[in-house]
Amino acid sequence: MSTTYVLFDEPGPRARKIITILNIVVALIAVAVLVWVYLALAAQGQMRPHLWWNAINANAWGNYLLPGIQFTLQAAAIAVVSSVIFGLLFGFLRLAPFKLVRGLAMVVVEFFRAVPVLVLMVFFYFFFSQYLSGIIDPRDSAYYAVIVALTLYNGAVIAELVRSGVRSLPAGQREAALAVGMTTTGSLRTVEVPQALVAMLPSLVSQFVIILKDSALGYIIGFAELLRYSRHLGAGYGNILQALVVAAVIFIVINYALVWLAQRLSRRLSSRTSGDVGVGIPGMVQIAEDAPAESEPTETRSQAIIAQDRPRD
Repeated sequence: MSTTYVLFDEPGPRARKIITILNIVVALIAVAVLVWVYLALAAQGQMRPHLWWNAINANAWGNYLLPGIQFTLQAAAIAVVSSVIFGLLFGFLRLAPFKLVRGLAMVVVEFFRAVPVLVLMVFFYFFFSQYLSGIIDPRDSAYYAVIVALTLYNGAVIAELVRSGVRSLPAGQREAALAVGMTTTGSLRTVEVPQALVAMLPSLVSQFVIILKDSALGYIIGFAELLRYSRHLGAGYGNILQALVVAAVIFIVINYALVWLAQRLSRRLSSRTSGDVGVGIPGMVQIAEDAPAESEPTETRSQAIIAQDRPRD
């Protein structure tokens, strides 16, 4: 017996013919748009070979792209570690048995979730450069502002992932821990949170991708990352468009590499958790060859609970 379920009836011969014609029309429109873009760029002189070569030659990689990638990955890696620490700490506090502690943790988490990360970057940049100039070199203010802003914003999101991950566990997990003599805190620390971490690990990886992409916002406050180095490359050789295209391709390759790792990780963990641990990357789609045969929602149970808790407009 087939176990395949569909949300619509199987298209008949006429419907399949119409779908095929529409697919061909859309493909022709896409090709026409690409040709029009190419001709428009060629008319502006943007397709000249030396412009593209100056964006990808050894000089570009050695003096611009690789240093930019280094600072981007460095800031993102530090923000990943610090946001996980922040998220675990406030995730525990959000689950504390004391109402006052839970309330204070909720205020902190909801505040940093609500404030846009770019606003946090600008605020900490001026705070560090004006009030902590004796401790932090003003030339490094943008670097630390990016890390702190990414830590607070994404740490608050991870804290909610921890809380919702624990809440998504079956009630029997806590009951069994209490039955063998554990305290509520002990059950959280040794039974519930470790299981929740395994279930939400793909969601964490998705958040790490967001951290990597949001690091490019540091360009606005002067953080020397990949986007800024690409701008310098384009300004120096008169190929801004080509340099930005190369930077975009590098971001896409890095993010899809992380998505690929997250999907492999989700498949390994799928047999160890009770919920769907499929990987959903905001703004990106699943890699086609790794997608399951039956299309399922990409959000995890943790993300679904967070979405339900958000106030509706």
